Amino acid sequence: MRAIWKGYIRFSLVTIPVRVYNAVDTEQKISFNQLHKEDNGPIGYEKKCKKCGKAVPNEEIVKGYQYEPDQFAIVEKEDLEKVKLKSTKVIEIEGFVNAKEVSPMLYEAPYFAGPDGAVAGKAFGLLSQTLKDSGKFGIGKVVLRDREDVVLIAPMEGGIVLYKLRYPTEVRNMKEVPQLDGQVVDKNQLKLARNLVDSMATTWKKLDMKDKYHDALREMIEAKIEGKEVVTVEEEVKPVVDIMSALKQSIDQAKSHRKPMEKAKGTKKKESLKATKVRKAKAV
Repeated sequence: MRAIWKGYIRFSLVTIPVRVYNAVDTEQKISFNQLHKEDNGPIGYEKKCKKCGKAVPNEEIVKGYQYEPDQFAIVEKEDLEKVKLKSTKVIEIEGFVNAKEVSPMLYEAPYFAGPDGAVAGKAFGLLSQTLKDSGKFGIGKVVLRDREDVVLIAPMEGGIVLYKLRYPTEVRNMKEVPQLDGQVVDKNQLKLARNLVDSMATTWKKLDMKDKYHDALREMIEAKIEGKEVVTVEEEVKPVVDIMSALKQSIDQAKSHRKPMEKAKGTKKKESLKATKVRKAKAV
């Protein structure tokens, strides 16, 4: 696993050398190339200047910030290196919070963190175990890709996971969603809906979280390679019913899918009665 960042996690006077790794395996995704329909030739991506119309190689492309129409402040690589923040090399933990305080809306991307070298292992393991025992998550900041991000530092299976968080100002307010006002919930419908949720209650491990579309896409590609016919499966369109009927039918369906409970067998009782009779016979 290749590290994408190398630096330190620090809280108070404790400094731990760490390496950060991508937690998401992007290689699992199926990607397509753009081709010319006539000869299957790959379509290239040519960067052109909109001002002069010339193709521009990568070494001639610079970053610019537009502060007025057609007026740019050119920012070179050396300029970015002059922006000195502790978070470019150090994840400074600013405090520890309860997980419930962080809204799920703020979670963006996970990263793994590991110790940078054998010497760092002891302090790294101490931080991981402390986070686990305390039930607290650390909050800090780090510069990963030309911007400073807030990260949540949490324990995971003896290691540490960093969740890159969105800034609260980046998340819109739910109240901005149209047609949320004036909703009235029917009590009978609510009761049935709660019963449906209870009947469908399960655990995360029992849920089928496999990417079925990825598998179907892979099968389709393999069929195309082998020259086989691609079979299309159309989902049956179900008729629209009123919500009460739909809830009742859903509850019945959920109950039918549950395994019936096995009746308790009386083997042990019979054996204990038999043993009691034997003891009485011996006593006589």
